[in-house]
Formats: sequence, C-alpha cells, structure tokens
Amino acid sequence: MIADAETNDTTQAAPLLSVQALTKRFPARNGRVVHAVEDVSFEVKRGSTVGLVGESGSGKTTAGRAILRLIEPTSGKALFNGVDLFSLSAREMRAYRQKLQIVFQDPFSSLNPRLRVSAILGEALDARGYLRGKARQDRIAELLALVGLSSDHASRYPHEFSGGQRQRIGIARALAVEPEFIVADEPVSALDVSVQAQVLNLIGDLQKRLGLTLLFIAHDLSVVEYLCDEVVVMYLGRVMERGPSRLVYAAPRHPYTRALLATAPVPDPTRMRVRVPLLGDIPSPIDPPSGCVFRTRCPEAIEACAAVIPPVSPIGGGHHVACIRHDQRND
Repeated sequence: MIADAETNDTTQAAPLLSVQALTKRFPARNGRVVHAVEDVSFEVKRGSTVGLVGESGSGKTTAGRAILRLIEPTSGKALFNGVDLFSLSAREMRAYRQKLQIVFQDPFSSLNPRLRVSAILGEALDARGYLRGKARQDRIAELLALVGLSSDHASRYPHEFSGGQRQRIGIARALAVEPEFIVADEPVSALDVSVQAQVLNLIGDLQKRLGLTLLFIAHDLSVVEYLCDEVVVMYLGRVMERGPSRLVYAAPRHPYTRALLATAPVPDPTRMRVRVPLLGDIPSPIDPPSGCVFRTRCPEAIEACAAVIPPVSPIGGGHHVACIRHDQRND
C-alpha cells in the first residue's frame, strides 16, 4: 500500500544520492573516444527533485542512465544511501533495481505492445513480491488510480491509449515497486504541448504526496523551474552551473545558463528576458574544444578560456558555477 508523505522538508536532509566525478566515454572509430559525460558531480537530497538540463547532446540522458547502471560508467562514484553503486557486482546491483527506477522519454516504445496494462504492471509487481488473485488486482487498480486512470484500463493494450495516458502507465510501472529514487528522462518531451502540463502536474503531485526523490532530465528550463528544487546545467558532458532553483533562475551566473533561460517561454506577458546570443552548433563530443567546452559559442569568451578547464566553484548558498570569467570578477 502506498502511503502519503507527511512532509517534504529537504533543507536539512542528507543526500540520498551523491554523484562524484561521473565520467562516461564511448569508443569511436579509429581509436577515438566520445566524451559523453566528464567529471560530473551533484547531490540529490531525499524527497527532493533535481533537474538535469541542457541541449540535446549535453550528456544528461547518458548521465542518468549511467547512474542507474543501465549503461556502465567509465569512472566516478554514485553513492546511494552511502553505497557506491558503481562498485557493486551485477548480482549485487540486482538487489538495488527495485529501489532505482526510470520513466523513459518515449511512452510508446517503453511499453511492451503485446501485453495488457495488467500484465505490464504485474511484471513490475513480481519484481517486488508475488501477489495473487484479488490482492494483485487491487494493487494494479491502486496504481492506475494513483496516476489518474481507472481500473477498466487494466485490460487494454498500450496502442489503445493516448501518449499522455501511456506515460501515466509508465509512471505507474515505476511506482509499482515503491522505489526510493526515480530518473524521469524527459518524460514530457514526446507529448503534445496540451498534454505536457497534465503530466507535469501529475509528477509534481506524486512527488509531494509520496515524498518521491527524482532526477528530472529535461532540455526545457521552464519545465524544470516548475518542478525542481535544484538545477544542474550541463553542456557537452560537463556541468556549467548548479544550485538551488531560486538562485539559478533569479541570478544565473554562467553565460550558457543565461542563454538557455533567454529561450525559455515566460508565462507572464509583463515579464521580459534579455536575449543572449548562442552562436553556432554544439561541438562534437569526439573532439570537444580545449579549456572550457562552451567557449566556441560563448559571447564572453576570452583567450584564457581555451587554456583552462574551469572548476565548478562555490559562489554561496549552494550555488556553483564553472566560469573563469566569473572567478576573475570575484578575485
């Protein structure tokens, strides 16, 4: 039985997940390497939602899947309740699978089209413990009600649902094992705009009601602002800025964050955002720029940016930025 969370105070909570220097590289042709994720570190406190944002090709989905070991990381640590997930054997990792779940971007391809919804959710329930007869049916009905669907939907196949309904089924499947941590990998980007708000409202309601801990991956900063307690901004595999949402949105310190915010829609017509030029395309992760990887598109780049990889440095209140120009201004 799923119980409502009584509180959601994350201010003093120890991190449920601590990602330290996560790196993921893929081999490419001619002995070259794809630098998908490089030296990424952040924390997710229990009961909070952290947004991992950036353009396509920034490495955010790779980072999320590496944390869950759906792909194997190259190096780094992911401390979950103090246990390094990356150091576990395949057999040891299986014991953690029900604690760590994912909601995929495409709600159609992530559901087996040959199974009814009852069987899809039933597979997830079997991973946690065998339920039979009425107890199994009741649990499936409870999960469907939790995501705004009726028990009648259990007898249908995925193709009989809309995209938004399919994503609700994907969320119900993730919740079936009562996980401690969920990666939501761009869960609304494949949906119509009219449906996105409904699914976002559902995720936000479930997070508060159940005290869920989420890593929410998105390219839309306006979505992250609505849902997330903290934000991690990635570009070409590296962290550019991270910190509490209220600080990052009120006073973004990295030129890349400001550029992303400038393109995000503002629901209030009386508010205006200053446009920041974002020139060119994101470089290839096979041949990333030297120094700061954002320098080739940065309107504030100087010569020194090509020589130094800026560290992700604290600037107060849990706010961090990786920019040597910011460091120089504060010297």
